[in-house]
Amino acid sequence: MAARVGLTVERLTRAAAELADEVGFEQVTVSALARQFNVKVASLYSHLKNSQDLKTRIALLALEELADRAAEALAGRAGKDALAAFANVYRDYAREHPGRYAAARFRLDPETAAASAGVRHAQMTRAILRGYDLAEPDQTHAVRLLGSVFHGYVSLEMGGGFSHSAPDSQESWSRIVDALDALLRNWPTP
Repeated sequence: MAARVGLTVERLTRAAAELADEVGFEQVTVSALARQFNVKVASLYSHLKNSQDLKTRIALLALEELADRAAEALAGRAGKDALAAFANVYRDYAREHPGRYAAARFRLDPETAAASAGVRHAQMTRAILRGYDLAEPDQTHAVRLLGSVFHGYVSLEMGGGFSHSAPDSQESWSRIVDALDALLRNWPTP
């Protein structure tokens, strides 16, 4: 039956990513995907090992999409302009693809993570930070700071945490990017 409806791992992964955006990443299972294609669950197991495998594939797709967007946004930019472009990629992606954004945070085993587009994310973050002249271990601290601020803000915003008061969330986002730029230019010494 699977061959009759033209199922492939790629098609299943993309459909599962769309499902994640609709119902939430945690709700995506092989059973839910089978219902979407109107096939028996067993017919999907010729393409997927289990729900963990499916979630890993969604995570890898999301990381790849995010890395491609970030690379495009960063082309020709440096300093604060690059920092803002990078931050906006994450925020915009989370808004457009909430399930995929959640998938990009899915814990991967070390081997899978090392072969994923997550490596490109780290490389791009470090490329931005080179413009701020940070050496190790401060560069690693800064990578963690940026990831924490971007993810934390986006998560709170998506949960409605900033929708009940002024100023507007966009205004705060812009000020936070300004503050991060100032902090990176004046990184404290131990």
